[in-house]
Amino acid sequence: MSTAGDRGPVVVGTNVFGSGLAPKSRIPADYAQLLAGRPAFVSFQTVAELRYGAIRRGWGTVRMLRLDAKVRQAVIVHSGDELIAIAAQLRADCEAAGHALCQKQHSADLWIAATAIRLGVPLVSDDGIFRGVPGLVVESVAPA
Repeated sequence: MSTAGDRGPVVVGTNVFGSGLAPKSRIPADYAQLLAGRPAFVSFQTVAELRYGAIRRGWGTVRMLRLDAKVRQAVIVHSGDELIAIAAQLRADCEAAGHALCQKQHSADLWIAATAIRLGVPLVSDDGIFRGVPGLVVESVAPA
C-alpha cells in the first residue's frame, strides 16, 4: 500500500468512509489529506455495511440521521452486469493467487475492491485484506 501520487478520483473503503460517525471518532488527518479535493465514490456494499453496523449497535435517531446525511452526499456505485462480472473474475483471480479475498467471509470486501477495479481508480482503505489483491491499487496511510 502506498500514499497518493496523483489526485484523481478514488473509491473510499468502509472504515475510512465511516470514520467520524461514531462519538469521539473522526477521519484521521492523514486520510482527510489523502481525500482532499478528490472525487470520491463508495460501493453500495460500504453503505450496506455501515447501515447494518448502525442497526446492530442500536444507533439512536441523531446518529442515524448523521449516517443518512453522509450517505446522501456520497456518489454510490451500484451493482450491475459489469460489476458482477468483475467481482466474479476478481474472486477467481484471488483464488488462483491464494489471496484471502476469495473466501466467503470476505465477500463484502470483494465488492468494494471490484468497484475500484471497475472504475479504474485506487481504493483508499486501511484494511489489510486489500494488500496484494490482483489488479487493485490501494492508497493508505496505514503501515504495510
